[in-house]
Amino acid sequence: MNRRNFLKTIGLAGGAAFIGSAMKVSSVSAAGIRSENTASDTILKGVCDIHIHCLPDTRPRCIDEFTLARQAKDSGYRAVMYKSNYWSCHDRAYLIRQMLPDFEVFGSICMNHTYGGKINVFTAEQAVKTSGGLCRCIWMPTLSADWQYQCDKLPGKGIPVVDKQGKVFPEVVKVMEICAEADIIFATGHSSPQESLILAAKAKDIGVKKFVVTHVNSLIWKLSREQIMRAIDLGAFVEYCYLPRLWGPGSGNPQFKQQSKTEFLNYVQTVPERSFISTDLGQLGNPNPIDGMRSCIIELLSAGISQKNIDLMVRKNPAFLIGLNR
Repeated sequence: MNRRNFLKTIGLAGGAAFIGSAMKVSSVSAAGIRSENTASDTILKGVCDIHIHCLPDTRPRCIDEFTLARQAKDSGYRAVMYKSNYWSCHDRAYLIRQMLPDFEVFGSICMNHTYGGKINVFTAEQAVKTSGGLCRCIWMPTLSADWQYQCDKLPGKGIPVVDKQGKVFPEVVKVMEICAEADIIFATGHSSPQESLILAAKAKDIGVKKFVVTHVNSLIWKLSREQIMRAIDLGAFVEYCYLPRLWGPGSGNPQFKQQSKTEFLNYVQTVPERSFISTDLGQLGNPNPIDGMRSCIIELLSAGISQKNIDLMVRKNPAFLIGLNR
């Protein structure tokens, strides 16, 4: 994309000056205050962010689910999907829709210790039966994942998804079958890269159409290019999170090293046809998820990523995964 078309795309006369300022996404308060710069909201039309953390939660968040949904609607988003590590949020999505009936709000559920010491099939069954049919993703354990416990040397036991021989547990297979029948996402959560590939192979055997390997560019879940290609060959979609570009000193996640622009761009250009970008934002001290998504898109445009590929990753692919193209 040349400079003239880029400026036309974001609809700004003073493009170069704006890009410089827009990349400086300010942190937000606990009330979820947006940055003052809203002129670029035209580039957010049709966006679907399907990995956002909001209040109510057991961890500090910068904004609540209803306020974020209202802001997203006003900014031109097509849809949002919420993720809570310890509680369901698809039931709250049902209530939010009563107040925002013309906006697509979805929830999901994570198979963490809240539901027991192993993958709870009954919980998954009830999630897809909940009023409205708004649970569009079942994540394998996240903060309770066995891999997370190993890497962080946490006390107690995490929840495993495969046995020591690398065989997927029967209860995990059952949840895959539930997701396949309901035509919703089965996501790897905080499984290790190797576990994610094992799960991908089993999901292919079962016939899961919306299998997602999560956090592919983040921390202990990073996949190599070869692993990404293997996952895609098995039918997976891969998720890239923008959060690593924003954390680091002075952020809500100061303990982590900020991912470089080059590394992030190398990831997202791997296979856009089977990829999508989520913000993974909502943490207290980090940017409002909408400001984060805007900065992400501007960064992609400024790097010369085609509008077609951006549309795939922030609009078309996530829309497909949450069932908007049924």
